[in-house]
Amino acid sequence: MGEFQVRAVSKYIKGSPVKVRRVVNSVRGMRALEALDVLTVLPQAAAVPVYKTIKSAIGNAEENLKLDPEDMVITEIKVDEGPRLRRGRYGARGRFKPIKKRMAHITVVLEDDIEASEEDLE
Repeated sequence: MGEFQVRAVSKYIKGSPVKVRRVVNSVRGMRALEALDVLTVLPQAAAVPVYKTIKSAIGNAEENLKLDPEDMVITEIKVDEGPRLRRGRYGARGRFKPIKKRMAHITVVLEDDIEASEEDLE
């Protein structure tokens, strides 16, 4: 793999980390632009913040390191659990029913795929 690594992190994303991981697992290891195409057709709501995070990482690579987005590969993408909003409602006989609204943190690491760029040159 390449020597340039680019990161992007999205924090406090509304949605359960388990649901976001389902989307992340479908794009792990792909080329960055391919992953964006796949995410546009996925029906899950969690595809939108994952798309934005990958798009941000591509933008960081272009702007900061002047890398070509077509050579970028997702080497690491992970979803961590964020804080929980604790809400609740009242149930039968005056009992309190807790509701945990979960949040997620998405981290994307892209690398420049040197082997692919060398094949294009040949």
